[in-house]
Amino acid sequence: MAQAEMERLKFWRDKVHRRLVEVLNDRHDPLSGHRGIERREANLYIKNILDTWSRDIPTDLDQSLLAKEVLDQTLGLGPLEDLLKDEHISEIMINGPKQIYIERQGRIEHFPHCFNNAQEVMNIIEKIVSPLGRRIDEASPLVDARLSDGSRVNAIIPPLALNGPCLTIRKFKAIPFTPETFIEMGSMTTSMMDFLKICVAGRCNILISGGTGAGKTTLLNLLSSFIPRHERIITIEDAAELKLPQDHVVSLESRPSNIEGMGEIPIRRLVRNALRMRPDRIVVGECRGGEALDMLQAMNTGHDGSLTTGHANDTREMLLRLETMVLMSGVELPVKAIREQICSAIDLIIQIERLAGGTRKITRITEVCGMEGDVITTQDIFAMRPEAQYRTLPTGILPAFAEKIARYDLHFPPDLFSCNGWRP
Repeated sequence: MAQAEMERLKFWRDKVHRRLVEVLNDRHDPLSGHRGIERREANLYIKNILDTWSRDIPTDLDQSLLAKEVLDQTLGLGPLEDLLKDEHISEIMINGPKQIYIERQGRIEHFPHCFNNAQEVMNIIEKIVSPLGRRIDEASPLVDARLSDGSRVNAIIPPLALNGPCLTIRKFKAIPFTPETFIEMGSMTTSMMDFLKICVAGRCNILISGGTGAGKTTLLNLLSSFIPRHERIITIEDAAELKLPQDHVVSLESRPSNIEGMGEIPIRRLVRNALRMRPDRIVVGECRGGEALDMLQAMNTGHDGSLTTGHANDTREMLLRLETMVLMSGVELPVKAIREQICSAIDLIIQIERLAGGTRKITRITEVCGMEGDVITTQDIFAMRPEAQYRTLPTGILPAFAEKIARYDLHFPPDLFSCNGWRP
């Protein structure tokens, strides 16, 4: 669409929108924010407005598109509606009213549309947070929320955001990735997939490590789907994103404080509560604080096969992050005792990264072996090799926890760790 045509559509969209708001305020309680009004009813009002102004509206203007945009602006999230419906878009980033960026298939692109002013962005943020009983204003200028489809939302406004209200939406994928999809995308090989399936079935405690947007939650969802269907699974998340195929799943979601600053239920409290719910497996969406200690203790007290994620750039850094998170719990423990807890709890760390071009790829699968003095020892089972065209290959090492999974009558095929003739 040409720029002049876009400007003309925008002019009439705003004009019809203002008139529609007046009509809705006359017929409905304006304090309700027009919630509860059906799109069909609003469509009839829009049609009447367009009929009334038929002599003024240019005949070559697409009136069906005009009506849709007015409807989206009034009852939906304006220009974001189409972005939310596009399954190829994974992230929407609004940097003030004049800048919208999207992530499509791993690449960040500039979106040509924008908002008229900061108030329009604020209106969208209010539409998202108000039904959840949350508020955002100068006294409370940032908020985390979730859309009805499960998409995760973060909003931050002035005075903290200098460019105007900022909104970031991590879209929820209704249909989880399958193992075949991971392999086709090059995120992992068939050997890695077979290895991880056996590890999950054999009740290994697994920690997924990676940076922001690396695909940790997507991988966690995939690994969780390998848990046997007869087991009782408790999932714990800040914003419910996991979608497991098993029947016996209890999903818990943390709760922020309300407008009065009361009623917060953090992840750590949910982890403790989960231990009283007779779980076979505990899956925590992300450990980022003191809940890491509770998670490690759960793994060490009969809840083998638990899974979680954490932010780190490599597997060794993830171990250091775990130490820091345990110290954030407020429990004073010697560093050596913390490391012993980590060694006895974690069997495997999986490093996933977002590479150039937006590809997500598992770059390292590392076994946590034990302690030598005060140092945690590890060994790579799979590792990405630059000298092998950056393929992630087996190192030829059989993991020590092979004996652990043998108790569940599971065994790694002898050729699973074959390097296919490649040697470092």
